[in-house]
Amino acid sequence: MSVIITICEREYYMSQSSNTKKNIQNGSCPVYKKCGGCQLQNLSYPNQLKFKQNKVEKLLKSFGSVEPIIAMDNPYHYRNKVQAAFRTDKNGKIISGVYQSSTHHIVGIDSCQTEDIVADEIIVEIRKMLKSFKLTTYDEKFQRGFLRHVLVKRGFSTNQVMVVLVTSTQNFSSKNNFVKVLVKKFPNITTVIQNVNPYKTNLLLGNFQKILYGKGYIDDILCGCKFRISPKSFYQINPVQTEVLYNKAMDFADLKGKETVLDTYCGIGTIGIVAAKRGAGQVIGIELNKDAVRDAVQNAKNNNLKNIKFYQGDAGKFMAEAVDEGEIPDVVFMDPPRAGSDERFLNALIKMSPKTVVYISCNPETLARDLHYLKKNSDYRVDKIQPVDMFPHTASIECVVKLWKK
Repeated sequence: MSVIITICEREYYMSQSSNTKKNIQNGSCPVYKKCGGCQLQNLSYPNQLKFKQNKVEKLLKSFGSVEPIIAMDNPYHYRNKVQAAFRTDKNGKIISGVYQSSTHHIVGIDSCQTEDIVADEIIVEIRKMLKSFKLTTYDEKFQRGFLRHVLVKRGFSTNQVMVVLVTSTQNFSSKNNFVKVLVKKFPNITTVIQNVNPYKTNLLLGNFQKILYGKGYIDDILCGCKFRISPKSFYQINPVQTEVLYNKAMDFADLKGKETVLDTYCGIGTIGIVAAKRGAGQVIGIELNKDAVRDAVQNAKNNNLKNIKFYQGDAGKFMAEAVDEGEIPDVVFMDPPRAGSDERFLNALIKMSPKTVVYISCNPETLARDLHYLKKNSDYRVDKIQPVDMFPHTASIECVVKLWKK
């Protein structure tokens, strides 16, 4: 799949104007300093990789040798999820873009080197449509106006597109015509959803939403498995490198066909489902988010898998209870958020004592902290460390680590 995506992206890239291609080749961005999203854009891509390799080695080399970082063949337009904030300036001009780092000042953006090209085009078109439909943008200061954000998700393999209109109120009298015009312009849009967020909050999505067009979700294919993606479900934003990352995680797990696997922080079940299809005897997924668990259950059905079950709850508590009942898995996958794991979870993991732990991390600092804790308080030792460049041009680094019991 990754080869097909790369070819498609390259064809689209070659069709761009000469000025756009020149900017991409030079790694330049007109809002680079204002936006702050691509912290390493001042470096060439090879130098970005060197910077990340050095950072991982500095943090993790005390645990073992670090493999060379796995680069991306085409490190542009890799984000399958794009969100834009909207506002109207003092001259009445509607602006859409991203919040400047650590502020709520919106930096106007029409296209971004890391974002999906189709998603950017849809957001720009929606911005143009607002005045003709007499729709206002939300004003945070006075808490009035209609459109707050637009969220676009695209399945790179299926080419299905979801558009989420985040509004401050349910009242959307022109919704049918608005959606009709938008879908006519972009026929690959398969669903449009209105999400209502009336609160003064930093959260993008509110609790209430309704489907304006389509099924309310999109599907994508990752590592040969089909996944349902809803507005609130977490799905890796770089599917090309996610396949690289997950394949490496499966190599580290070294599944033979009889293992019991526990997938903690499982989200919509991506890692667990891949493991179930790759030869695990039985897989159990545990996730706190109810919406994600519902998607995970459906994803297992869509892939005709009978050897996987999902439960909603806290992973640390679930593991502690499993140990008390004498249920010990052979392999534990853990893929926590940027904050890493916590001592409660790690203590439960130590008590559970699986033979192999595969730790997938998006933050080498918290990864180093958690590995130090495991080294100090258990017999676990690091066997392999593999960094993967999931987010080119940013300072973020993904790593997959294999731990085994000494």
